[in-house]
Amino acid sequence: MKGGQAIRRCWGPHSRAGFSLIEMLFVVGIILLLFVLYWAPNQGSKQRAARLACKGNLERIYIALQIYANEHAATFPSVAGARTSEGPLNLLVPHYTSDTATFICPASPDSASPGDGSLLKTKISYAYYMGRGLTNSSQTVMSDQQVDAQPKVPGQWVFSDTGKAPGNNHGRSGGNFLFGDGHVEPSPAKAAFPLALEPGVVLLNP
Repeated sequence: MKGGQAIRRCWGPHSRAGFSLIEMLFVVGIILLLFVLYWAPNQGSKQRAARLACKGNLERIYIALQIYANEHAATFPSVAGARTSEGPLNLLVPHYTSDTATFICPASPDSASPGDGSLLKTKISYAYYMGRGLTNSSQTVMSDQQVDAQPKVPGQWVFSDTGKAPGNNHGRSGGNFLFGDGHVEPSPAKAAFPLALEPGVVLLNP
């Protein structure tokens, strides 16, 4: 009898054998906080790594452009009537570069070209300013895919402002520009410098 009373006192109406709703929400909140603290720095690191890999891609493509220009009166590839950047840039493959993976931004969902290496059978990640050459050292030659193929002034959207296509190789964090002298500069989603199109130059998105 005394044992039964002891059990009733231990598990009486005022005792709790599990979590209350508030305690459960508190635990879930702690888990979510730890998740965010763990993943936020990693996401930033992944974005920076993708930007650097993208920069490396454009630098390697420039080497092929430079070799091509040295054999074609200092001009970069051009195809009459081209509507996308794949057309003229395909002239680099395979004679000037066989590494078609460099035409795919590592942060984009685009995939490398098929086994024959032709860029005409795939969608690359980069826009191309067709009509320029080695003499245009201070002007842009290529960039991450842009929101459209129009010239732009500083402060105008050049890359996606929503993280959705078009122009979202790097989500909403901007993109890279390759210049005619071979150097690459990062850019926020809004243009930091003028992106004019002089006569004879066409901006081709992929």
